[in-house]
Amino acid sequence: MSQSNPSLLPAAAGRDDIRPASGYAGDVTPELAAQWMASGQAVLVDVRSDAEREWVGYVPGGVGLAWKQWPGMALNAGFDEGLRAAVPAGMKVVMLCRSGVRSIAAAKRATELGIEAYNILEGFEGDADEEGHRGRKGGWRLRGLPWKQM
Repeated sequence: MSQSNPSLLPAAAGRDDIRPASGYAGDVTPELAAQWMASGQAVLVDVRSDAEREWVGYVPGGVGLAWKQWPGMALNAGFDEGLRAAVPAGMKVVMLCRSGVRSIAAAKRATELGIEAYNILEGFEGDADEEGHRGRKGGWRLRGLPWKQM
């Protein structure tokens, strides 16, 4: 299964579309993150576990680098090294997780490492709805941005 709709990308987006945050450069919409990625302005780092990316879906061209790994959700001891390898010097990074929580912690860590880092609001699947299901309230996938599923 594959979903993609580049026509949903905004024609122009700037610093006004960045929401202030504490401890990292800011929060951005999935659409702005996709635009930055497509134009080569940022590297997208998907901090979900390997299993999440494989089972739920992933963003083509993004870098898979777990912040925490299943089982047990232990911090990835190789995160710093992997992030430095994934993001060229002077380039910004946009962090993606399931719903925009782990990606905040990862963006804060990237900032500590001297990388201009942003959190992608809503994550890949968005918030859970009233029935506890994801994928119905926001998120990269729901917004029709490029993604694939194995």
